Amino acid sequence: MATRTTPSGASEARERLLRAASELFYREGIHSVGVDRILAEAGVTRATFYRHFPSKEDLVEAYLGVEDAQIRATFAAAEASGAEPKQLVGLVITGLADDVARHHTRGCPFINAAAEYPDADSPVRQAVGAHRAWFRTELETVLDAAGVADAAGAAAQLVLLRDAAMVGGYLDGWELVRPAFLAAAARAAQQ
Repeated sequence: MATRTTPSGASEARERLLRAASELFYREGIHSVGVDRILAEAGVTRATFYRHFPSKEDLVEAYLGVEDAQIRATFAAAEASGAEPKQLVGLVITGLADDVARHHTRGCPFINAAAEYPDADSPVRQAVGAHRAWFRTELETVLDAAGVADAAGAAAQLVLLRDAAMVGGYLDGWELVRPAFLAAAARAAQQ
């Protein structure tokens, strides 16, 4: 798994806290990692932690913000290529596959967080919902620009395929799952 980074301009201590928490939360689960462990990994004091994050839940939301930024960067890189709309769809699909291979080898961080925060009204679940809504809308926009007749339906299928690919990659190995994801995603995008 590649190291995740926070936005530029963040303090060094905040960066270390968020980097340590992101790696631990993703690898071991949110509720199984205590604040003391994060403090030890980040090399900061409890006072420093609370200066940056009033609660552990605030840190979880920031972690999901880093994850959200990673996938937004995947779209931005594809869009910055200047590719024609139909080519852009292929770049996005390949970018999603590459993202899973580099960053999401233990499943989807948003699905994992949602499983640990079952209350749909919690701020963590709200962050998960906001990310998923953005992701679906962004896919729909790309597909619509490429002339896909049912862009909303195709976007919904791609969201489902990516979810499945992250879980399947974790359980069965990405080498096995990647070709199936790419083929199924290409079919879904050509509706």
